[in-house]
Amino acid sequence: MSHLLLLTKSTQSSAEVLPALALLPHSVRILPAEASALLDAPPCDAVLVDGRNDLAQVRSLTRVIRTTGIECPLVLILTEGGLAVVAADWGMDDVILTTAGPAELEARLRLSQGRLAEARDGHEDSHLISTSGLVVDEATYTAKLEGRTLDLTFKEFELLKFLAQHPGRVFTRQQLLQEVWGYDYFGGTRTVDVHVRRLRAKLGADNETLIGTVRNVGYRFVATKADARDTADAKA
Repeated sequence: MSHLLLLTKSTQSSAEVLPALALLPHSVRILPAEASALLDAPPCDAVLVDGRNDLAQVRSLTRVIRTTGIECPLVLILTEGGLAVVAADWGMDDVILTTAGPAELEARLRLSQGRLAEARDGHEDSHLISTSGLVVDEATYTAKLEGRTLDLTFKEFELLKFLAQHPGRVFTRQQLLQEVWGYDYFGGTRTVDVHVRRLRAKLGADNETLIGTVRNVGYRFVATKADARDTADAKA
């Protein structure tokens, strides 16, 4: 028997949110659809998020939950219509339709738990990007600079992560828009400048030069001399 947490705004029972739950022996605890609800929550084997309604808010919720360092699978409950908009950057480990039967739900829970355990055992540090005193953790969506946790928005994190993954490489504003915001983003390149300015402020005066400006071209991550030398040696 697994211990599950169900985050929902509904006053319905767990079986009404996801009928298959009524046919399985799992223990289900219902909590408000807020990331803060997990702070005092008991240990669990998976977190289910009710995504049947208000998908924009659900997307924000799953992204925030992912930044908390959750150590169990995050599974999103959707109607069939929700499949048209859900994307990998929502931060969930799997999705389950409200119409799914108990066998499918059981399999998805088991497989998502297995994938998470395998990733944790076999690639403990593969999700870390470490350079110039900066450590970016893709698994928990957190970034630390010289041990200090940076308070970043989702896009600020994604921009910093992308630049840190390619130290020294120059990217135009248009390239950064495509890589970080996606091809379907219709805003102007000015948003890149705004996010870079905010990132530099959060890096602090002593470290704002980690994000360098290449005049009339774009931006790059400027590694410290020691890191740059290590990178060059690795490529040699």
